[in-house]
Amino acid sequence: MSMEKPAWIKDKKTADDFEVINCPKWDDYKDFKMDSGCYTLIKVHWDTHLMEVAVCDYNHTILKSFRGTRAQDIWTAIFNYEEKNNLKWFTRKDHAAYLGKELKKAEISLAVGFEYVQE
Repeated sequence: MSMEKPAWIKDKKTADDFEVINCPKWDDYKDFKMDSGCYTLIKVHWDTHLMEVAVCDYNHTILKSFRGTRAQDIWTAIFNYEEKNNLKWFTRKDHAAYLGKELKKAEISLAVGFEYVQE
């Protein structure tokens, strides 16, 4: 189905089957699906101004821990380590997106001095 380009696109080309998709509201409980690979714990270290991500298996064992000062540094290190070692920690894209969102929240909390609470 071809649609008229939104005004903000301006001079960009659109695909022949371009369409605007209105997204349904996400329900935190009904729509949530666990990632079979791992879960993560995120901690802000106020004394050193570092963030830390513990990657855990479902036996509640911490497999690896990654520390850094910027969200992007940490998620890049995690995904590179996962790929280099042929691991399957993040099997769902929404889980990877969640990690990025939470790390950015932690980074902002360090910058502005507010407590970080992981969702």
